[in-house]
Amino acid sequence: MRRIVVLTFPDFQALDVFGPTEVFSAAHRFTRARYSIELVAVEPSVVSSSGVRVEMHSTLADCHGPIDTLIVAGGDAALKAEHDGALISWLRAAAPRSRRVASVCTGAFLLARAGLLDGRRATTHWSACDLLARRYPGVSVDPDPIYVRDGKVFSSAGVTAGIDLALGLLEDDHGPDVARTVAQGLVLFLRRPGGQSQFSAALASQPAEREPLRELQAWLSDNLDADLSVPALAERACMSPRNFARAFKREVGMTPATYVEALRVERARALLESSRAPVDEVARRCGFGTVETMRRSFRRRLGVSPGLYRDRFRPSGGGKIERAA
Repeated sequence: MRRIVVLTFPDFQALDVFGPTEVFSAAHRFTRARYSIELVAVEPSVVSSSGVRVEMHSTLADCHGPIDTLIVAGGDAALKAEHDGALISWLRAAAPRSRRVASVCTGAFLLARAGLLDGRRATTHWSACDLLARRYPGVSVDPDPIYVRDGKVFSSAGVTAGIDLALGLLEDDHGPDVARTVAQGLVLFLRRPGGQSQFSAALASQPAEREPLRELQAWLSDNLDADLSVPALAERACMSPRNFARAFKREVGMTPATYVEALRVERARALLESSRAPVDEVARRCGFGTVETMRRSFRRRLGVSPGLYRDRFRPSGGGKIERAA
């Protein structure tokens, strides 16, 4: 039996708690994995940010003994809880008796306040990454991944990313088949790996101001196997290559090459998740040219190879997936 303790505070984000706990609860109910779940706070009951009052299993003063996984919830109120001396003192003392420690969303601020992220890599909700980095310069904040592992300390992006983190922890404990069974039971569209970006390319960028560049952005998504070099794109936008590159970066927020690579990786991910096309065909259809080029882009953006990414999201059903990587 693995003991999961979830630290909460007034106005905590409800999904930060109930998303991960439902993963472990479902694993306990539907597989041979065994977990117990305890919610703890300074007070016996706490009201979440959605207005739901939640009774705790115990107060911090009564929560003793070894812990398998200590999870710290987040939410807007985490920035206030960060200055709760009793809560931070308990967290600092509980971490050494925990096999692993994790935060969801802005729960990372509590870990940082307790000194548990010093010298470590971590992430949090995209909107709070800059603040976390400024407030705790000893933490290496990575704003991109869904979740990050550094030794025994885990941190995740916002809200629903806590579910991905919990599935990752479950996979560490019991393997990918159990994690996949739970994800299917919870009717999740897919389980995102930790290295996946918090943003799609479209969300990470911004619409260009100029009409030719906006039209080009729309055209790019449907023509990823075309020549998308700067000279080719500049010609399509009726601009000089130098002027095009400068205008695109200024208006979209990233260079043309970065934008194109992000779109291609995003499309390749979708094909690897949903189709049985060989990896070399995926690379060709997405405009990478070669499997090796696609592999380098996947490593740079997702931290995994295309083959490993497909292994995690292998389509269900019969038949064999042809693989070239």
